[in-house]
Amino acid sequence: MTEDARFEDAAPGALALRALDADDLRVISTLVQDAVFPVAEMTWDSRRRRFAVLLNRFRWEEADGRRPPERVQSLLVIDDALKVASQGIDRGAADLVVSLLALDWRAGADGTGRITLVLAGDGAVAVDVEALEVTLKDVTQPYRAPSGQTPRHPD
Repeated sequence: MTEDARFEDAAPGALALRALDADDLRVISTLVQDAVFPVAEMTWDSRRRRFAVLLNRFRWEEADGRRPPERVQSLLVIDDALKVASQGIDRGAADLVVSLLALDWRAGADGTGRITLVLAGDGAVAVDVEALEVTLKDVTQPYRAPSGQTPRHPD
């Protein structure tokens, strides 16, 4: 005999989210806050119209202060990308590690717009899109944050 599944019995699993509007993107932005990644992990495929970055994401959804802070590698993908530009970062410095503060959305005409990856230290990556379609997917098991600390921001 089988029982109905209960929400309480669910095991925490890998995150897999899609943003198709500004509200959805705010959720993903919150989850990628304080993610870090080497500049070399950004990829722009103009033929497939896809921008992707492999992040070391802080697991805010599990940060309850009772267990050690964790990170997980996650793939952030922006589809329908038409153009990518960056400022304040040296794209040639493959070992340069940057910190992601937020994803910003500026709507344009007819569903177009710009998604900006706002980086610490005044850096930014702007992705012009035909339509807002962003996915975030965890691709590894969580691991203990090397710093052992939860990121903090001045008030």
